[in-house]
Amino acid sequence: MSLSKFESMLKTNSVYFFDSVEFEEIIQHYLDNGKHSLAKKAVRLGLEQHPTSVILKLLKVELLIFEDKLQNATALINEIETVEPNNEDLLIHKATLQSKNNKHEAAIETLKHILTLTEDKIDIWSMIGMEYLYLDDFENARLYFAYCIDVDYEDYSSLYNVMYCFDMENNHEEAVRFLNNYIDSNPYCEVAWHQLGRQFFVLNRFKEALIAFDYAVLIDEGFIGGYLEKAKTLEELQRYEEAIQNYLITLELDDPTAFVFVRIGECYQQLNDVQTAISYYKKAVHEDPLLDKGWLLLTNSYQQLEDYQKALYYISKALQTDESNPLYWRKYAEINLKLNLYQEVVKAFEQCLSLDDTSIEIYVGLADVLVFLGEYYEALKILIKSKNYYKDFAEIEYRLCGLFMLTQKEDYSLLHLKNGLAIDAEYRMIVKELYPTVFENEKVQVVINNYLKATE
Repeated sequence: MSLSKFESMLKTNSVYFFDSVEFEEIIQHYLDNGKHSLAKKAVRLGLEQHPTSVILKLLKVELLIFEDKLQNATALINEIETVEPNNEDLLIHKATLQSKNNKHEAAIETLKHILTLTEDKIDIWSMIGMEYLYLDDFENARLYFAYCIDVDYEDYSSLYNVMYCFDMENNHEEAVRFLNNYIDSNPYCEVAWHQLGRQFFVLNRFKEALIAFDYAVLIDEGFIGGYLEKAKTLEELQRYEEAIQNYLITLELDDPTAFVFVRIGECYQQLNDVQTAISYYKKAVHEDPLLDKGWLLLTNSYQQLEDYQKALYYISKALQTDESNPLYWRKYAEINLKLNLYQEVVKAFEQCLSLDDTSIEIYVGLADVLVFLGEYYEALKILIKSKNYYKDFAEIEYRLCGLFMLTQKEDYSLLHLKNGLAIDAEYRMIVKELYPTVFENEKVQVVINNYLKATE
């Protein structure tokens, strides 16, 4: 009735009187329902009728914090604090403001003061834990979240936070001990068994992880996370058929996901059933067309089957989702090379270089294709540029030897041949493979033979 009366007052511009408790209930109703503009009107009217009400002022603080008007909220907090310095709600708002202003140590001190005033400590411990997390003080954060669990064993939010702290500390053995103690007191908690399995998994103790996940899904047969982790563990144990069965269970329990389809496909890949793997990869990209990993797996599968036309189609799809990934451009080059589409290979290698993939394989691969296309000067430019990164590499020196000889620069050719021999004489056969006429050149043979005699 107070709510109806208040809304009637707003519609008619009349002024009705409400006691402070009525205003508190009205404001709280609007806050709970996300109607902040109405809550603000109620606060304003409430404080006009009850200007000394601490409860209404605290509700105004809550709204100011929500609107990120932190200075105004702080000023009002300071005003209220002169009247009721030990008001718990006031101190909670004060700690929230300190936290929002990145004064996490001050927030912790405020919250610890609240602990001396309140009987209900769990929420405060949790808030202190979060402040320590902001400071990356995982040991203290873990301590306060553990206090919450000691009082309420079903506080799974705190349990997850404790595990997060252990993970950030890379303290997985201690995490196992903590969870074993927890399970001793709460043996039918699927969340704890699941977390225990995760810790064993990180420690590469896969058989123990599998036992833990088994318990998790026995306790809760609809626990999707348990089945997913169990399936991943079975993969590590190379029990791929069982892994597939567990992934399929998750599809029965919830909507299909691209992730699960990919994992099933990879299991079939391990079983050398490439066609079935492909069928699941296709389901994955149908579920999520932006999943570039799915397109890449399809590419790799068709490469394995030596169906390079389809491989080219799917690597093009991967590039459509992420054209800034040099790995995909490498793959694009590799496939086009199989299809004798050399201009596309050049394009792919140039894209790799533009994306800062300056590995030696890219430089020599690009140079070799340009040589095949008869673009000797372009190949020379690429190899000379590569020497900014790779100064003493036989792969580059022998290629420069061949190219300079082909472009009638004999002195440069023989100089680079000597450099290559000094770096790795056995690798000289690359000249024979790539530049057979150069290798047969009389002066080239003289340099090689003189070097070999000198090093006998």
